[in-house]
Amino acid sequence: MDIASLIGIIVGLGCLITVAYETSHGHWMMFYSLEGVLTVIGGSISVVFMSMPMEKVKGVTKYLKRFMFNRGPKATAIVTMLTELAEKARRDGILALESDCANAQKVEPFLATGLRMAIDGSGPAVTETTLRLELAAMQERHKAGKKFFDLIKLYGPGWGLVGTLVGQIGMFGNLSGGDIGTLGKSLAVAVCATMYGTVLANAIAGPIGDKLALRSSEEMVNREMILQAILSIQAGDNPRVTADKMIVFLPGIERAKLKVAA
Repeated sequence: MDIASLIGIIVGLGCLITVAYETSHGHWMMFYSLEGVLTVIGGSISVVFMSMPMEKVKGVTKYLKRFMFNRGPKATAIVTMLTELAEKARRDGILALESDCANAQKVEPFLATGLRMAIDGSGPAVTETTLRLELAAMQERHKAGKKFFDLIKLYGPGWGLVGTLVGQIGMFGNLSGGDIGTLGKSLAVAVCATMYGTVLANAIAGPIGDKLALRSSEEMVNREMILQAILSIQAGDNPRVTADKMIVFLPGIERAKLKVAA
């Protein structure tokens, strides 16, 4: 599980619940409006269905899993593994890496694909072209996840405004009656709808979309690093050269860890 995401959820919920309790003194129904829920939540869902094809909408569970769980290998682990493979290829020949493909498939399928192409004798140009096509396809898949939450972030507050306007119209339409209870209910619908839209956009959809974008960026960097390492192994470079080509993709802290481990 991604600890940072969990901490963010706990801190956000804790602050929101504390403030709500202090304001309502435990009267939680004060913050509930069925009309607001139907307008904001239902409206946001309708926007997603109108804007995205069905197969992309069905992937929402995968997007949430990617937000909460980061199962990809760490960059330092990839550098260590590929350096060992480079040393093995240099010592025993590239065909000796065939036994490592099964393990590479478990760690990173992209790495396994590149290794198989190198072992099968594909030229560097063919290997690079194929792997870059895979990178482009992956990037397009990741865009769908971010797009899902960007739509909610964009239109959630708009539907909150719609709920606010509906509540205000109801309030103004009942001014002549003088029923304070009816006026209060209409005003509550207006305020709750605004609150729901704001929370949905700024506390849920926005952070999830940004985390997915960061995950995608990290994976692109890792796979570009793998691509350069495979091309280096194919070229018969010294393992130290292969490692140096990968290390340039790492931030300073990660580079320091590798040096300490070495």
